[in-house]
Amino acid sequence: MARLSIRIDLGPDHRVGPGKVQLLEMIAEHGSISAAGRALGMSYRRAWMLVEAMNKGFGKPVVDAQIGGKSGGGARLSAFGADVVAHYRAIERAAERSALPFLAKFSADTGE
Repeated sequence: MARLSIRIDLGPDHRVGPGKVQLLEMIAEHGSISAAGRALGMSYRRAWMLVEAMNKGFGKPVVDAQIGGKSGGGARLSAFGADVVAHYRAIERAAERSALPFLAKFSADTGE
């Protein structure tokens, strides 16, 4: 079946799509930017750069990070970051519901 993918362009250099949202979800799940990156097969540097791009684009943090130390570092979504994920997923669900008849037609036409 055909599948819909949503990317939201919020500015010239600021966009949110499935990859960034999945990264935020993995940070929430693993409590670490590096562990989230590993779970997604990306380097810590790449994961950190994506988080920083979102922080800069939104003008507020999507992730609250703690510096490592005796008990280790970590990261968690800020309340705003959790809202970004929730709103993106809500938009995605609404778009999929609306697009379902058209997606079914694509699948029927390709024989999938």
